[in-house]
Amino acid sequence: MNVSQVPGSATNVDATAVNTIEWLSQPATTIVVPVYQRQYRWDIGGCEQLLADVRAVADAEPTTMHFIGSILSAAASDPDSQDLVLIDGQQRITTLMLLIAALHHSIRGTDPDLAAELARVLVRQDAPDRTKLRPHREWADLFEDVVLDRHDTPRPESRFDDNYAFFRSQVSPDEAPRIWRGIRKLEHVSITLGAGANAQQIFESLNSTGEPLRDHELIHNYILMGLSHEQQTRIEDEFWLPIERATGDQIAGFWRHYLIMTTGREVTVAGERGVYDAFRAQVPRVDVDTLRTLATGWRTFAEAYAVLLDPSREPDPDISRQLAYVNTFGRGMYPLVLRAYHDHRAGLLDRAGLIDLLEHVQALLLRRQIVGLGNDRLVARLCRAREQGQDALIHAISRITPSDERIRVALKYGDLPYAAYVLGRIAGVASPAGLDVEHVFPLAPGDEWSGDGIRRFADLSDDEQNSHRALAQSLGNMTLLEQPLAERTFGASFPDKRAAYAASAVGITRELAEADAWGTAAIAARTVALTERLLQIWRRPATTLIDDDGLTPVLDAKRRRGWPRGWEREFEYVEYRGEHWEVHDVKYLFNRVFRRLWADARDDVVAYSARRGGPLFPEKAWNGQWDELDGSTFLYMGWDSKYMLAAVQGVLEQAGVAHEVFVKYSYLGAAM
Repeated sequence: MNVSQVPGSATNVDATAVNTIEWLSQPATTIVVPVYQRQYRWDIGGCEQLLADVRAVADAEPTTMHFIGSILSAAASDPDSQDLVLIDGQQRITTLMLLIAALHHSIRGTDPDLAAELARVLVRQDAPDRTKLRPHREWADLFEDVVLDRHDTPRPESRFDDNYAFFRSQVSPDEAPRIWRGIRKLEHVSITLGAGANAQQIFESLNSTGEPLRDHELIHNYILMGLSHEQQTRIEDEFWLPIERATGDQIAGFWRHYLIMTTGREVTVAGERGVYDAFRAQVPRVDVDTLRTLATGWRTFAEAYAVLLDPSREPDPDISRQLAYVNTFGRGMYPLVLRAYHDHRAGLLDRAGLIDLLEHVQALLLRRQIVGLGNDRLVARLCRAREQGQDALIHAISRITPSDERIRVALKYGDLPYAAYVLGRIAGVASPAGLDVEHVFPLAPGDEWSGDGIRRFADLSDDEQNSHRALAQSLGNMTLLEQPLAERTFGASFPDKRAAYAASAVGITRELAEADAWGTAAIAARTVALTERLLQIWRRPATTLIDDDGLTPVLDAKRRRGWPRGWEREFEYVEYRGEHWEVHDVKYLFNRVFRRLWADARDDVVAYSARRGGPLFPEKAWNGQWDELDGSTFLYMGWDSKYMLAAVQGVLEQAGVAHEVFVKYSYLGAAM
């Protein structure tokens, strides 16, 4: 049934149930995959499932058909073209074409009638050297080479080759009629869009089930869909492909980090299309000239991102080395570093300023790791601080960087994180390549190990042995040693190691050769000495603040759906512009913030509510929880923790005081 013929149905969408092979075999059916579509990526698992479905329906009753879903297309923007632009269904149609091509090539020399039927599906009637399906131009030639069995020119291997080879290996010429019988029983809903249809919205709805598109693929589709083919091609060539080349398989990370950098808000990736949703919120539909301006910036940042991924691309050796140091800690600080590095390349931040920032970032991350603090959900607040100026950024970094006193205590008995990186910088070695992390007291000492050449490890008391083991991973017991020397000293007693230490080119290792014996006292003394060097290299920014790592800016507070168990004690307290509030849950925080701002910044509260359609109303308009702000204004309290926290964050931003509000999570809140 044609949906467009039903009274009251939509006028811009025509949906018709059709036989897939009859639809493909029609001479007028020529399908073009638009520029914005993702790459073909069905794997062998998808091919196995398709082949199993085809075999099952082939052996079923003659009237049994198999539904493969919906195929969404639109007429080409060129009025002279008869092509259908394939908006959704590329993966299924491409895989089906590869299966039919495998059948065709296996029987074309033995069954000319069947070969002719198969060819009508595969090739254009008006151009036998062209396939009916024309994929994205970046890989169209690869696809046609496989389907048309062309071997005259070398070509790189592709997913088309892999899946075609799978079908050839699984279907013998004798089984070809059975497989063809099953293929001819496939059906789909052909959805054709009219000029007024919202292709992006329909595309997203159809892709809400099955294998989801990745965030960067949705972004790609979003910025190109709605443009003419010529405009799509220009944007693709000038901007999107350079972004892909710069970021490679880290393109998803680039978009997430770019959005954190520009919005100053955390962007989630698990469970929701957080990156894509954040992108859409920041980039509304724009004309092509504005899009080109935006895309110029994206490309520039992508080129800078490529250097962060591979610091060897940076010509300045000191900056290159600092970027490599930052990579020791992963990519969590990329949004902050990306902005700084981009500004340096643009002449907005001098060399010294960039290096200072990179040193501050390393000190922040290392010190927090040493004292056992996590480094998650820090970067957004630092990006926000940077927008207020360099002083605000240093203030924000200092506030969450553990003090020297805490570092001394933690290193005295704790394990040293990132040992090769830390020891390398303390020792001043250009590169740790060719050096092993050496434990002076071994991690797994034998009974004969000795620290002084007199007492064996087996002769030590249980307390003495445990004390040695407790310090084995501490700063004082570790050093760097050339690999050939490390092989000679593996498991050896300290007196036997001294000669190898004396032969090392690493200064802090040669110093060990001067020790007469090695034990807990020597480890503790060396830890104290090396800790002072560490504190000089990874300095905390000068400040009079006490580090308050436990406070979370309200803009970084976690939005939780519903009312999870323990919500009544989510917070230990709230710090509001220097005031200490005994506020323990989101409901109370919501009410108190709105009532306070109603007194201090009423215009901002009214403006926020007007823009969002609430939570202020002139009357209690429906059942629910309400609070009266004055005789003519009522505050709707809401029904969901996420709603309330989002409103708190939004109104504080509207009033310009969000950066002065912090929450302290309780034990329950941290575990929720």
